[in-house]
Amino acid sequence: MRILGIDPGLAIVGYGVIDFERGKFKTVAMGSIETPAGIDTEERLNIIYDDLCEVINAYRPSEAAIEELFYHTNQKTVIAVAEARGVILLACRRAMMNIAEYTPLQVKQSVVGYGRAEKKQVMEMTRIMLGFEDKIKLDDTADALAIAICHAHSSASSVGGFYNQKKTKML
Repeated sequence: MRILGIDPGLAIVGYGVIDFERGKFKTVAMGSIETPAGIDTEERLNIIYDDLCEVINAYRPSEAAIEELFYHTNQKTVIAVAEARGVILLACRRAMMNIAEYTPLQVKQSVVGYGRAEKKQVMEMTRIMLGFEDKIKLDDTADALAIAICHAHSSASSVGGFYNQKKTKML
């Protein structure tokens, strides 16, 4: 099973592509899509869409796992990230991928075993699970890989064999 994990954002979209076979992970690709500040939002969204389509076409994942929007206090930021999530969902849907969404709490629970884990703990467990010797450099990429791991562990993925609506929403 090939899974594309995505940590959405307008400035940086982290992505990680993993294979999950017989209980083992293999990292296929990871990186980020970055959009320059100071250009129109529409152009930033276009960059995200085009670059994500290139990633999808290059690696052909069958499943996409995307972090749900977590609202802090900045309405302007949450709207921009929601718009980015929209083009991300569109790119995945057009590629005919199965799509699942996970909350940060679900990702932490799946990767660390504790839903209130610190970011450092998630990054370290992601590193260990994927067999990296060094720390993953970009937080957004590490988050995307953690989201992909969460999906592999989830009963919502076809790896798990059935769909449980309480754990995730399939689009």
